[in-house]
Amino acid sequence: MTDLDPFTDLLDYPMYVVTAEADGERAGCLVGFASQCSIQPARFMIWLSKENRTYRVAERAERLAVHLLRRDQDRLAQLFGGETGDRTDKFADVPWHRGPGGSLILDEAPAWFVGGVENRIDGGDHVGFLLAPEAADNLAGPRTRLLTLDDTLGITPGHPAN
Repeated sequence: MTDLDPFTDLLDYPMYVVTAEADGERAGCLVGFASQCSIQPARFMIWLSKENRTYRVAERAERLAVHLLRRDQDRLAQLFGGETGDRTDKFADVPWHRGPGGSLILDEAPAWFVGGVENRIDGGDHVGFLLAPEAADNLAGPRTRLLTLDDTLGITPGHPAN
């Protein structure tokens, strides 16, 4: 098996917070594996770790909300990346509201979209969720410095590692 580190070590891609709700259960996590994957029709793929509680909720969810964070939003990045929903209610002290279809929208996020789950694809230790956008908002403007992988390297994942 070939190690991808020589290639991926050069990347500094945006980080996202994905939120999900199913059967009254809320979850959210910091995600690095994500990308727009189609222009027409618009589609976006989010990859969630099978070890993550958000994955277990997203398996049952009809839609997911995907949020961008500003580079200075360390507190939110640490909460959604460094804590596990198995022990912490991540939404208890974070302002949020209901979005399209009852989705969970983080009020402090400079941009977000909600997408209906069209497909789930097993990719190994992560599962891809193919999202069809239903609504989107940008409250930030074009020069907003976004949170990237390099900004989050000090966050120890909250979910258990194998």
